[in-house]
Amino acid sequence: MKAVIILTLFATVCYSKPFYQKGLFDFMLEDDGSGTDIVPVDVPVGPTCPFRCQCHLRVVQCSDIGLEQVPKNIPPDTTLLDLQNNKITEIKEDDFKNLKNLHALILVNNKIKSISPGAFASLTKLERLYLSKNNLKELPTNMPKSLQELRVHENMVTKVKKSVFDGLNNMIVIELGTNPIESSGIEKGAFQGMKKLSYLRIADTNITNVPKGLPASLTELHLDGNKIAKVDSDSLNGLNNLAKLGLSYNNIISVENGSVSNVPHLRELHLDHNSLTLVPAGLNEHKYIQVVYLHNNKIAAVSTNDFCPIGYNTKKASYTGISLFSNPVQYWEIQPATFRCVYERSAIQIGNYK
Repeated sequence: MKAVIILTLFATVCYSKPFYQKGLFDFMLEDDGSGTDIVPVDVPVGPTCPFRCQCHLRVVQCSDIGLEQVPKNIPPDTTLLDLQNNKITEIKEDDFKNLKNLHALILVNNKIKSISPGAFASLTKLERLYLSKNNLKELPTNMPKSLQELRVHENMVTKVKKSVFDGLNNMIVIELGTNPIESSGIEKGAFQGMKKLSYLRIADTNITNVPKGLPASLTELHLDGNKIAKVDSDSLNGLNNLAKLGLSYNNIISVENGSVSNVPHLRELHLDHNSLTLVPAGLNEHKYIQVVYLHNNKIAAVSTNDFCPIGYNTKKASYTGISLFSNPVQYWEIQPATFRCVYERSAIQIGNYK
C-alpha cells in the first residue's frame, strides 16, 4: 500500500508544469469570482520618500517645491537633506529627531523666523548647516558638537553670544555676513573656544572694530564692507596663522604701527576702498606677503621702506600683486628704488587719483 502511494505522488510531480513568476496584475486578473483563494505575499517595503521629493543613495532633495514645513517621512538613513528655496517659516523640535546619520542640512532661502532650542540636538553626525537667506534674529542654540561649517549670512541676526559656540571644537568655517550685527552685539571671546576655526567672515554688517579674542587657528578673516574706522595695534594680536585679511570697503583712516606685524604669516592684505593716507607700516617686515590691495584710498606718497624689507639687496620680497591705483600718488613722484625689491613677475598697478 505504501509503495502505491509513493508511485502516485512521483507521477504527479513528473507531469506538473514548470513554475513561472507572475506579476501583481496577473494575480489580480485570476480573481474572476470562481472561488479560488489568492494567498497574499509579504513584500519588503523600503524607506518612503517624501511626496514630491527625490531620494537617491541617502540623499533627499526637496528644494523648490513650495514646502511650508519640514516633511515628516524623511528616510532615517539620510545623510544629506536639501530643503532650500521653499517657504518654511519654523523649525520645530522634532523635525529631524530620527535623522541620526545626517551629515549636511541645507535650509537656504526659506522664511525661517524661529528654530526650537533642541531642533538640531539629536543630529550627532551633522557637519554642515546652511541657514543663509532666512529671517533669523539669533543664531540657533544646542548645535551638535560634530558641526564643522555654519553659514548664516543674509539674515537678521544682531547678536553673537559666546554660549552659542560653547563646545563646538570641530568648527572650521563660520559665515555671518550681511546681518545687522554691531560690535556691541558680539560678546567678547565669542569665537575663542573654537580651536580649529580657520575661516571667519563677518562682512557687510555694522561692526566698527575688529572683534577681540579671535582664535589663533584663523587663516582667513573677512571683515569687508563694515564701518571700521581704525585698526588698533592690538586688533590682530595672537593671529599667528592668519594668511588672508580682508578689510576692504570700510572707513579706515589709520592702521596703527605694529598691527600688521602681529600677523607674521600674512600673504594677502585687502585694504582697498578706505580712507588711508599712508601705506600701513610693517609690510616690509613680512616674509610671506604676496598681495597688497590699497587702491581707492588717499595715499599721496610711497617710499622704498613701505614695501621692501631691510637688506632687500640680498633678499627680494615675494609680492605677486601690489595695487595703488585711484590714489593721489603720482607715478613720477615714487622713488626709483621703491619696487626694486619686487620680483619681475609681480603686477604693480599705480594710477592717478580721480
